[in-house]
Amino acid sequence: MLKRSFLKTTVALATLAWGAAHAADTPLKFQLDWRFEGPAALFVHPEQKGYFKQAGLDVTVEAASGAGAIQRVASGTHDLGFADLAALMEFHANNPDAPIKPVAIMVIYNTTPASVMALKKSGITKASDLTGKKMGAPIFDAGRRTFPLFAQANGVGDVQWSTMEPQLRETMLVRGDLDAVTGYTFTSLLNLEARGVKREDVVVLPYATHGVQLYGNVVIASPKLLAEKPEAVRAFLKAFARGAKEAIANPEAAIASLKAKDGLVNAPLEVKRLNLTIETAIDSQGARTEGFGRLRPERLQKMAEQVTNAYTTKNPVPVGAVWNGSFLPTAAELDILPKK
Repeated sequence: MLKRSFLKTTVALATLAWGAAHAADTPLKFQLDWRFEGPAALFVHPEQKGYFKQAGLDVTVEAASGAGAIQRVASGTHDLGFADLAALMEFHANNPDAPIKPVAIMVIYNTTPASVMALKKSGITKASDLTGKKMGAPIFDAGRRTFPLFAQANGVGDVQWSTMEPQLRETMLVRGDLDAVTGYTFTSLLNLEARGVKREDVVVLPYATHGVQLYGNVVIASPKLLAEKPEAVRAFLKAFARGAKEAIANPEAAIASLKAKDGLVNAPLEVKRLNLTIETAIDSQGARTEGFGRLRPERLQKMAEQVTNAYTTKNPVPVGAVWNGSFLPTAAELDILPKK
């Protein structure tokens, strides 16, 4: 009888302890920049593997729907997000009185993945060939927004722009309605392949190798979260780095985690997309020189000046308010790129 009572008490205490531990998990809502595609696996993999849970966090990774990550975090509905640094700079410059201004806390794409893409049959082989051509991209496309920098760096004259929904961009290029498009390489190149275009028949002019040294996507956070729960922010970035290291080393496993979250994921396609993302935006020379997750203040300052001019913002970008690197994990924990 005593033994049975002891066992019941032990089980009850264990249940209470488990409940208390999980009740103490800090809830965090994270907004992606797009759908559950290849790059999203960087964040979904540590979620699915339980790394955030092990760090005392209850993280929900959500696909973008409607408003982007900057708007979600700025509105207070989300704590963290994944967003283009140039767009974040624009938000700060144009909304100085916004009550919540998201802050970049980790660099994921050390170089912008934006590029100009054209079909070889167009005759376009170099940047200067774009002068006078018909170009297209969604109005919010990062490559389109920063095209003035690309044009200035490469002597490109006036071009004619067409605007469309994202899903029509590559279709219009293949159809011949456009001479070239801007977009993230890992998105547009695979979309063109899906439309029957061979990779060798596409001319890719990456911004990063054509004089445009912008940082790309970053992790952003609410300043309220940074002030009130700094340890949760540090725990998030540390757990993310752990999962991202695995995702970069084994893209197939990372996409398996993505498919576990969203059964509609086309695994073979998204493995290719993640590999292309790693190749073009994550494992870059800049990331190896500056260190994954980090940035150089002088490069950030130059980018702020470029964004102010290219985006014709209402005010100069307040570079000191846009970035806070004090929550980053240690150098050893950020050593996630493959050894070469």
